[in-house]
Amino acid sequence: MYRTHEQLAAAGSAVGMIVVVVCGLLVVAALVGAVRLGIGVRRRESAPPRRSEQPTLPRTGPVREEREMREPNEVPRAGSDGDRLTPHQLGNAPSRSGENQTRPRW
Repeated sequence: MYRTHEQLAAAGSAVGMIVVVVCGLLVVAALVGAVRLGIGVRRRESAPPRRSEQPTLPRTGPVREEREMREPNEVPRAGSDGDRLTPHQLGNAPSRSGENQTRPRW
């Protein structure tokens, strides 16, 4: 009786080992395929820009920071007939340039 269990355990171990090896080979094949696909995609892409094509500073020098006091735009009210406002009726910017541009001092 014990000998039968030992034989079944030994046979199950071999089958389990074969399944693990086959799964490992499938994972390796999938990884190799993914790398080959990535190489193919990279070859079809355009080349990176050359040094002469890189952006350069303007002739006037680097651009400086601009400070501006902003005020919020008020949300327009809907008409008395109860129609909802659509996005194009709200305007583009959530704020606008302030009337007083002096910085508040603490």
